[in-house]
Amino acid sequence: MRFFIFGIALSLSLPILADSVRATITMAGPPSVVSFPLFRMIEEHALKAQAIDVRFQLWQNGEQLRALLVSEHIDFTAAPSHLPANLYNRGFPVRLLTISAWGVHWLVSRDPNVHNFEDLRGKELVVPLRHDMPGILIDRLLAAHGWVAGRDLVIQSARDFPSAVNQLLSGQAENALLVEPSVSILLARNAEQPGAAPLYRVQSLQAFWATSFPEQPQLPQAGLMATGKIIQDSALLLVVAQAYQRASVWCQDQRHECAELAHRYLPHLSVAALEESIKYSPLDARQAVDVQQQLEAFYKLLFVQTPELIGGRIPEAGLYAR
Repeated sequence: MRFFIFGIALSLSLPILADSVRATITMAGPPSVVSFPLFRMIEEHALKAQAIDVRFQLWQNGEQLRALLVSEHIDFTAAPSHLPANLYNRGFPVRLLTISAWGVHWLVSRDPNVHNFEDLRGKELVVPLRHDMPGILIDRLLAAHGWVAGRDLVIQSARDFPSAVNQLLSGQAENALLVEPSVSILLARNAEQPGAAPLYRVQSLQAFWATSFPEQPQLPQAGLMATGKIIQDSALLLVVAQAYQRASVWCQDQRHECAELAHRYLPHLSVAALEESIKYSPLDARQAVDVQQQLEAFYKLLFVQTPELIGGRIPEAGLYAR
């Protein structure tokens, strides 16, 4: 009898898990604004009814992200919008939940006479990740304006965004295409250098894109996707999408608090720079299925020049979480 009572007491001391409650949900993202809502979701226990433990995995580049996807170590990740399309068309189990970043790239210049992208004609531009999203977007813009790379605009490749930042700081480059929070970090570091010539945040790529493609002015650059077996749980995907949207609104409304939170996950980045990055890369999280038309128009533009970027075809409706 004593053993029976002890067994009851022990069972009451352990968490009682419903079938829908998971032991762990792992989220991932790059050191950029699109990951900030994930930090908020974790800190406010937004998924406490869905999982015992919710974790975050940082990735710095495409190679790291691919390794995480192949090893099935993550359930959700912030990612550029072409990636879920590419994976879906190649047969990977993915669903696109939200699009939250509609303009995260900026032209930065030391030349006070450069006021927009068109002023770059005949000049050099450092472009990180030449064969990924930043480079592809520049190629589409060159084509739209009838510019020829190497003649109208000389493109210098950079391995990643920190490399481009260092080229500007060292005076090796005059103009670069950067992403937040790299821009805010660069401007802060440059201002701290005694006697350094000023750097200018010139124009967002989103603004130049809107004038170049008036029929497709929006630039759905990044959002949140689900991957692996978890895509079978449509109820969970909806909960995560809605929680991400709420967290995005909080980050916009509480920029300083969001920056302080992000600093805990990204301690190598200052709170001031993180707050600036939120200011200049506003989050507008919308469920992907609600912006399917904008995404398909964007995918069609990418398909014209680089069909392999989205897996060789416009993805079907199954890509979008419902």
